[in-house]
Amino acid sequence: MSASVLLAARRSAVVPRGGALSNLSLEELAKPVLEQAIEDAQIRMEQVDEVILANALGGGGNPARIVALNVGLSESVAGLTIDRQCSGGLDAITLADALIRSGSHQVVIAGGVESYSRRPLRYRTFHDDRVAEQYDQAQFTPWPDRDPDMAVAADQLASKYGISKAEQDAWAIESHRKAIASQSTHSTARIVEVAGVTKDAFPRNLSMALCNRASSVSGSISVANMAVAADCAAVVVMTSADFAEQHGLQGLKFISGISVGAQPDMPGEAPIMAIKTLLKRTGIAAEDLSHIEIMEAFAVQALVCQRGAQLPLNLVNLEGGSLARGHPIGASGAILAVNIFDELTQRPGFGLAAIAAAGGIGSAALFGALSKQNRWSRAGRGISVAG
Repeated sequence: MSASVLLAARRSAVVPRGGALSNLSLEELAKPVLEQAIEDAQIRMEQVDEVILANALGGGGNPARIVALNVGLSESVAGLTIDRQCSGGLDAITLADALIRSGSHQVVIAGGVESYSRRPLRYRTFHDDRVAEQYDQAQFTPWPDRDPDMAVAADQLASKYGISKAEQDAWAIESHRKAIASQSTHSTARIVEVAGVTKDAFPRNLSMALCNRASSVSGSISVANMAVAADCAAVVVMTSADFAEQHGLQGLKFISGISVGAQPDMPGEAPIMAIKTLLKRTGIAAEDLSHIEIMEAFAVQALVCQRGAQLPLNLVNLEGGSLARGHPIGASGAILAVNIFDELTQRPGFGLAAIAAAGGIGSAALFGALSKQNRWSRAGRGISVAG
């Protein structure tokens, strides 16, 4: 059983819906990103065995297959689209790892693509005289009384953990501050130009005064401390360690990933269990980590996960999070992995990504950078990382 490694990781800019990416179909949005990732990985198109993409808002039809064909991959690449809402992009990477470890695939492209701007309208029909009604949020549990609006669930989470609006606003302000600072450094290098856009469009100089004026969505949740809907494509190129070694390629080791179910009506706390289980499984302690990416669909989610899993605050979302970028649902988890790839290939260490999903789901994944002194490990864990 060969371990898997990430050879490349790329994404488009994250642009709020209705912005510069709004006219692109899913396959148009994803094509430049996949093309650049394949080039970065130094592999040939015909070496790709599978494409796994998360997508939550599309109209079906297997977008992963459509993307694969549009990029020019072999028609033998079937394409697999998954829907686990917000966590789908990260779960696609964990699934790719499982396929590679099984020996059935050597090279897999995994990630997510989402166009909030181009999502189809959804209608719920009835078997009576009622007129079909449009809806925005899908059903996430079988119980209406345990299937709250996501903003309502976030406010309930804040109440449960005693997190004030001021704390949430402060987290959002810091997210924007770090994102703006990172745009003047190397962080834009991971972004592939799509439709002329080369950097995230949403980061701004957010202040407490602005937060105080922001309209409330539900209780302590306001438009300032929740992520905006957005468009983006993000992917990684993964292969077996054996393949990489045979072709003289270096990359980022995928150590392990996990998805867990938790309380359906309190999805924001689900990553805590995922993180704790993953760290225990791998034998890696929180203090061993060098980079942590936590999804910021809501500021309170990130606060609860950071505190609940006892993660070092100084390592969390070093370049800001989705509060400063936006939330392209199916791509959001993959964006976390792209950020970690970029960071760890420059500063070797261990990276953790964690994300919550509607329905009470938490996903997490661990990555480890390989220095030139590291030998490829056939084991799935226990690698010694230099640097």
